[in-house]
Amino acid sequence: MQTSFKTIGIIGKPSDPSISGTLFVLHQLLKQFECTVIVSKDSLPFMHDASVTACAVETLGQYCDLVIAVGGDGTFLAATRAIVNYDIPLIGINLGRVGFLVDISPSELPEVLTRILQGHYTEELRYLLCAKIIRDDQVIHEETAVNEVVIHRWVTPSMIEIITKIDNVFLNSQRSDGLIISTPTGSTAYSLSAGGPILHPTLNALVLVPLNSHTLSNRPIVIADSVEIEISFCQSKQINALVTCDHIEIPEVLISDKIVIKKACKPIRILHPEGHDFFYILRNKLNWSSGYPTQSHVN
Repeated sequence: MQTSFKTIGIIGKPSDPSISGTLFVLHQLLKQFECTVIVSKDSLPFMHDASVTACAVETLGQYCDLVIAVGGDGTFLAATRAIVNYDIPLIGINLGRVGFLVDISPSELPEVLTRILQGHYTEELRYLLCAKIIRDDQVIHEETAVNEVVIHRWVTPSMIEIITKIDNVFLNSQRSDGLIISTPTGSTAYSLSAGGPILHPTLNALVLVPLNSHTLSNRPIVIADSVEIEISFCQSKQINALVTCDHIEIPEVLISDKIVIKKACKPIRILHPEGHDFFYILRNKLNWSSGYPTQSHVN
């Protein structure tokens, strides 16, 4: 069999032996396409083939023209951050519980992945966020997020008081447990749990969702994704805040710091099976329209 993808990388859920069977099926299929396979070092012990080349997740994108993430959405997020600067596509195989991003199940793996490798797929672009922590006019930390950037109160029983500016224009101040700045991709993650709206992935938008705001009228707001968001603190006494980018923690953010958030320059390219339907995924994952006859999903 032939495919335009000659070198394919595999990133599996770290330290999880349960991925072993799926990795074996995947590897056997890629052999049929005569692809060169490179796996992340964490996944090598589960490959049943010591001859497979392995490298660090951070460098995998240098050598591949396609990467396949095997696990749940967490594995997919880690893979996205690792390869986004290399302009190569990503496929997700779902071994997790929900899986809004990883849309190929192990039971349909051979058939669906074969179709994709033969060129029958839908490509989708998803943009990331870039968050910078600025202290004394210097960037002290920079991180990317696929889903969301969150400012939390940390090791304090008190609410934090934060000021939000959009393109240097004052939006509001709030006393709350924190604030979520979410991409459309992240609108089905933490933002959804906090009462935020679901954004269609094609929207050029972000959503700001307060966490347990002291003022009940402080509601989520959807804004354009072309803006620069600046978060600062207006506390009179020193406390620490915690900033997270997806599940990556940036602790000990001071009240004198500023957090600047912008859309990252490069999107991630995701390959879906033909017939990919975002609304079907919502119905399926969120148990919408239960008991109501709907059209079957077409792969």
